Amino acid sequence: MNVLLDHLDLFRDGFIGTVSLTATSALLALVLGVLIAGFRVSPVPPLRVFGTVWVTLLRNTPLTLLFLVAFFVLPQVVFPGISSYVLGVLALGLYTSAFVCEAVRSGISTVPLGQAEAARSLGMTFVQTLRMVVLPQATRTVLPPLSSIIIALTKNSAIAGAFNNPELFSVQKVLSDKGFNVMVIFVWVALAYLVLVFAISGLFRLLERRLEVAR
Repeated sequence: MNVLLDHLDLFRDGFIGTVSLTATSALLALVLGVLIAGFRVSPVPPLRVFGTVWVTLLRNTPLTLLFLVAFFVLPQVVFPGISSYVLGVLALGLYTSAFVCEAVRSGISTVPLGQAEAARSLGMTFVQTLRMVVLPQATRTVLPPLSSIIIALTKNSAIAGAFNNPELFSVQKVLSDKGFNVMVIFVWVALAYLVLVFAISGLFRLLERRLEVAR
């Protein structure tokens, strides 16, 4: 307990850092994931190819390698002087977007084809059909896998701590370097992650219940 109380500010900053990384990366992943899922079911062949390449490349690339590319290649080639926080969000968000895309695409496939055909018969474009007819019906199916993906993103954010980003797992390195018991530190870090995971699970369960009532 003394380890926590004596370094409460450090644990607080790490907790806030993890929440910030997770929330921003999740927002980026959700936006990109839905967009790429739209590409994958698009009637335009080049968009389908782009979506397939995006998912295949990112899902089969280790996250650590993406971090290395983000931190050691992007600043030299494209974005000089970019902050480590933004680079961490980009690595996490892009990687997770591939998994979000597949979850959304699987949800889209559960919507009966007749729904899309009916929308097209009314003169709706593909984008209008997807946004107003298909995605609202697919949302309820997509929520459970999205919950698991966001939870995985929360735990993956620990890698950002090795790249100069303050977050929960980086607290362990700082305190262990000062000679504190590593196991005690890990216990408090694990409890903090449990709080985040339970909060995310509770949020998605609430969303699922609200959609059930609305339906």
